[in-house]
Amino acid sequence: MSQKSIDKAAELIKQLKEHLQKTVVGSEETFELVCIVILARGHLLIEDAPGLGKTTLAKALSASMSLEFKRVQCTPDLLPSDITGISIFNQKEQEFEFIPGPIFTDFLLADEINRTSPRTQSALLEAMAERTVTIERKTHELSKAFTVIATQNPVEFRGTYPLPEAQLDRFLMRISMGYPSPEQEREILELSSNSASNTIKPVFKAETLSSLQLLAEHIQVEQNVKQYIVDLVQKTREHSATLLGASPRGGIGLMQGAKALALMQGKSFVTPDMVQQIAPMILNHRIVMKNAAHNAQSVVDEVVDQIPIPGMPKLTTASA
Repeated sequence: MSQKSIDKAAELIKQLKEHLQKTVVGSEETFELVCIVILARGHLLIEDAPGLGKTTLAKALSASMSLEFKRVQCTPDLLPSDITGISIFNQKEQEFEFIPGPIFTDFLLADEINRTSPRTQSALLEAMAERTVTIERKTHELSKAFTVIATQNPVEFRGTYPLPEAQLDRFLMRISMGYPSPEQEREILELSSNSASNTIKPVFKAETLSSLQLLAEHIQVEQNVKQYIVDLVQKTREHSATLLGASPRGGIGLMQGAKALALMQGKSFVTPDMVQQIAPMILNHRIVMKNAAHNAQSVVDEVVDQIPIPGMPKLTTASA
């Protein structure tokens, strides 16, 4: 893998971010995190109040990469087959015909995912982990670019079903877009009154995304950085305030996310500060607290502060 190919990839990702900023109003950090999720072949959970542009972001992202987009509005009466598909008897052919559900796409937006039942939520588990769906004992392959962007309202709990730990663990990141600044809100008004802004042109094709993801996979991670990731994950399990720490999938996600960030920065290797930068968004939702007196964010912050950076002398710190 040459530095030239890495530089070219970093420039393409920069173009994608700039294009998103022109079509969707949001912070630069949000667009960077979203790009990390895509490059790392992960899934994204956006926890925010309604009307902050989550759907617009998902649509713009898929259109910018020439990918197919489908949306599922999650409700209590939504069935697993409404997502995965169903077999219908074809009288003309005298056989059952499979009708694929919206999960057979590149980008699936599961809007208000915590409003649907655990049974329906679990229909996404295999798809998110394996990119396959088993229906009536037959396994169907999903798109190689298959990505779930799910949303949920963090302050409304009536009529909702909290996502179980196994489901949360499938998401590479959990982020919040937050309310726009006054300047950004004026920009939203300008965009909403400009019909031309609704047309989103692709920055590159789906084949290019596959190449970028492959490059991200081959970014180098030294053994001491891998050990650093292991130490961070292990420490979340040992913390006195946690009931459950981050899973091994969390460590894998941390490494994949750091690789994607390195590629975006035009680097051929991962540095510890890259791991530190994305650790909160990747580990927070994987930690279960013993009580409400502590929160996952504070645990991750403590862990990052306590674990010595590779190559630096170990400092004496108080036990968590």
